[in-house]
Amino acid sequence: MTDDLLALVDWIKEKGCTCVAMESTGVYWKPIYNLLELAGIETLVVNAQHIKAVPGRKTDVKDAEWIAELLRHGLLRGSYIPSREQRELRELVRYRRSLIEERAREVNRLQKVLEGANIKLSAVASDILGASGRAMLEALARGEENAEVLAGLAKGRLKEKEEELKQALRGLVGPHQRMLIAVQLEHINFLERQIALLSEEIARRMRPFEEELALLDTIPGVGRRNAEEILAETGTDMGRFPSAAHLSSWGGVAPGNNESAGKRKSGRTRKGNKALRATLTEAARSAARTKNTYLSASYHRIAARRGANRAAIAIGHAILVIAYHILKRRQPYVELGPNYLDERKKQAMVRRTVKKLQDLGYEVRIEPRAA
Repeated sequence: MTDDLLALVDWIKEKGCTCVAMESTGVYWKPIYNLLELAGIETLVVNAQHIKAVPGRKTDVKDAEWIAELLRHGLLRGSYIPSREQRELRELVRYRRSLIEERAREVNRLQKVLEGANIKLSAVASDILGASGRAMLEALARGEENAEVLAGLAKGRLKEKEEELKQALRGLVGPHQRMLIAVQLEHINFLERQIALLSEEIARRMRPFEEELALLDTIPGVGRRNAEEILAETGTDMGRFPSAAHLSSWGGVAPGNNESAGKRKSGRTRKGNKALRATLTEAARSAARTKNTYLSASYHRIAARRGANRAAIAIGHAILVIAYHILKRRQPYVELGPNYLDERKKQAMVRRTVKKLQDLGYEVRIEPRAA
């Protein structure tokens, strides 16, 4: 309880301790860290993998003694713990992502109910929850079964597909399916209201960082929401990370390093910041759909050889490295173009060929061929 933790803080002060170290265990370190932070005591939250206890002496007391011994000798390295304001922003951003994912799951459940009722709305409308789709689904939930009446609710460009809509909306909707559609629509509307409420609060807290958000928004595939999530996880001060490689490793998108006896083994990524990794993967898949960009060309080159999932992680890694340099230099993203890698490969091939000829004793002069 909080009273017990306050007594612990008083005891630490009474003993004259100025520095505390503890393992990072799920979310259980947070209440202790909050109170120690308020008391002004330097606190290190340490990765449990870095401080494995001596084998054969595994008890909580022995663990605490071992951590204290390592701390006394300066052998502990604290994990990155952001300021309280950023931690609060993280909670808001992560919860918004959870609600967005829950909304997507609920839409899939709604689609499943429609399929069970022989309603093929998704085959005609690209978004079944657009203005037209909602009107049709609400009418279905109220008991309307006439396909012509339902198709007449179409708006905008969907009106041009009225005949297809009549065929798609002719189904067998039972009473329980109408109830399910109504409940699911209500749940989706509730989730959308909560997402909008959280977005307003996040936007208010993000106002001091409008410049950084605008810079990150210049990266292909990174929209406003992804930029907010990246800033909430990493912060704006890149000085806390010695290099882009350190940030990538912390984010869990850097390739693993596993070599033994001169052989390279699995290079799978290590554990890192799950929320940041998910954001970067989403941004990478968006970047893959952009036209005439360096990131899109890189994604398709890697996906052809290694598969879509590995390509997404690789491009997510590239986006995080780009974000690091953008935030550090305060400069917008510069597009290299889809042919950048081909040009580099071409120039490297020319250099290698010239060097081989020179090594054989030839004088080489290169001139571009006339168009």
